[in-house]
Formats: sequence, structure tokens, C-alpha cells
Amino acid sequence: MITKTSGDYLTNRGWLSDIINGDNYILCCGSALEFLQMFVGYVNEKEIDVYARVKGEYDNINYRIVESFDDIDYFKKGNTLCTTFTQTINDMLADFEHTDELALTEALCNYYYENGETFDGLFIKPENQTVFENIKTSAIEYCVGA
Repeated sequence: MITKTSGDYLTNRGWLSDIINGDNYILCCGSALEFLQMFVGYVNEKEIDVYARVKGEYDNINYRIVESFDDIDYFKKGNTLCTTFTQTINDMLADFEHTDELALTEALCNYYYENGETFDGLFIKPENQTVFENIKTSAIEYCVGA
């Protein structure tokens, strides 16, 4: 069974808020970036990434099973839980080979230009620093079409 797709809604944030609500799931990765409005997402998107304590019933939701939400930095907006921007970026850098590189690049680009052309304030964990250094120039150039 699958959920509704983003094409059924005016915004991806509206879609994600409707499908993922309550305290059982935390939006993460590309879905978190969409919810945070740091990545525009895709047309008629159906995949959603969440942290969960148990696997749910929907085939189009990527459940990242964790024992507890205690080590995840997240916030609640309305009735939806979402990882913070810093948590999301570090999660995606840590699992770069399985990451939506477009979502990560666009989000880093948006962050850079929204913060006075700097990444100051974005804490990158030491274990993710090498990957971050390898992609940050591409992220900066993404918005200017270099």
C-alpha cells in the first residue's frame, strides 16, 4: 500500500504534513529538506524518508528504524516531527553514497546564500568534514550555474 503523492497537494510541505504526523515518525533526509523548504522537491513525488521506531505499513515510505529518538535533533511544527537542518545535513553526509545529491546540493546552496555567503553556523561533524569539503564548492556554484 502507498500513501498519496505530492501531486495531490499544492505544496510538498502540505503533503508531508498530512502524511507524516504525530509522534511516531520524524521526517529526515530529502523529505526533511523539503519540509524545511531548503529543497523544492520533485513533481508527483511519492517517496518519504522518516526515522521510526517500527516499520509502518506504507511501501513508499523509507523507514530508518532506530531504537529511540533521543539521539536525533528534531523539532515539532504543528503535528509533524522533522530533523533540524544541521541534523539532516550530517545524516546525508554520513550516508552520502545513498543520499539524494541534488537535494543535498540545493539545500547547502540555499543555506550558503541565505547566510551571507558563508557556512558559518552550520556544524558539520568531524566524521563528515571530508565529504562536506568535497561537495561544498559544487553547492556554492549550483545556484549561480557555474
